[in-house]
Amino acid sequence: MPKREFDTPQQLREEIGREVAVTDWIEVAQDRIDRFAEATGDHQWIHTDVKRASAESPYGATIAHGFLTLSLMSSLMAQAVGFRGGIRMGINYGLNRVRFPAAVRSGSRIRARVTLAALEEITGGLQAVWSVTIEGEGGDKPVCAAEWLVRYYE
Repeated sequence: MPKREFDTPQQLREEIGREVAVTDWIEVAQDRIDRFAEATGDHQWIHTDVKRASAESPYGATIAHGFLTLSLMSSLMAQAVGFRGGIRMGINYGLNRVRFPAAVRSGSRIRARVTLAALEEITGGLQAVWSVTIEGEGGDKPVCAAEWLVRYYE
């Protein structure tokens, strides 16, 4: 599905309750996992020790950190939704709920399905509540499900 472009955030009103976009697949390679481990200090073997994870992990491979998967939501959203105007800035306001129902194996691909759950007026703009489901290619459960609040200031 191509990126959805809106003239202004106000146009989102017509999308409440609808799936707005599905992103392209992106690979979660071991190099990305290792760089995330370095940045966060989370070097647990299930993420960084390929040999041990191959032998001992129930996944048969290293897996991405849940928080790495969550952090990719920003770049996935940039693929999904854009504005041609009417916005001075967008702010990550937080998350209401996050779950990691399945693991992301190193080298696998993920994509996001983005639904606009709600839209409300705030001083100087709008607050969108995005329901984001990140899928793992070939998986039967999502790898991440989150309700993400983004504020758009005009």
